[in-house]
Amino acid sequence: MENKDHGSALVLGVCLIIGLCGLGYVLGNAALQVKELERTVRVKGLSEREYKADVVIWPIQFTEASNNLEELYESLEAGTAKITRFLENKGVKAGDISLSAPSITDKSAQSYSDSRQAPFRYTAVQNVTVYSRDVPLVRSLMTQLGELGKQGIAFTGGGYDYQTEYLFTQLNQVKPDMIKEATTKAREVALKFAEDSKSRLGKIKRASQGQFSITPRDRNNPHIKRVRVVSTVEYYLSD
Repeated sequence: MENKDHGSALVLGVCLIIGLCGLGYVLGNAALQVKELERTVRVKGLSEREYKADVVIWPIQFTEASNNLEELYESLEAGTAKITRFLENKGVKAGDISLSAPSITDKSAQSYSDSRQAPFRYTAVQNVTVYSRDVPLVRSLMTQLGELGKQGIAFTGGGYDYQTEYLFTQLNQVKPDMIKEATTKAREVALKFAEDSKSRLGKIKRASQGQFSITPRDRNNPHIKRVRVVSTVEYYLSD
């Protein structure tokens, strides 16, 4: 009796193994067929536009020198007052003008410097910064600093940390239209591909939006910004 039960179990086990193997083959073959039938095309759509900067940050840097520290600070205050008055008279709002602490250099305190050769013991650099949304006004004033130069103010070119900056702050407002445009262009490319390959364009399989970039249009026009985004879309294709 036990041998009979053992034989039945063995037969059942073999049948199960054969059945599972057959099922695996069928499912595997079906998966391969589905994979072969799944055809897609991946395309990119570009949206690129130009906008004028809506914020300007303009650092105005000037220097003073003296052998008397008190007189040096008085010269800095006088120079700052002239610049501030010039800006306000030209239409810049007082709230758009800010001052930084002056940078004072005492040449006699520098071990690597021969103070006997320097005409002045103290030199100072002062920064007056304009932060304004009236970009055209500020740009026009940049060409009028000669008026202050005639009043005895010695402007410096400004280092890397004191370059004029132009900002475009309306990105969130233009994003929706640009994304729509990039997606539309991607679909146009996909439709052309489907037409050329005698296929039909199906639904979107996956899509990704690239990062928005904001760069100057060119070196001579940093106040004009180029906004750019690329969308990548993958479509199904069918016969």
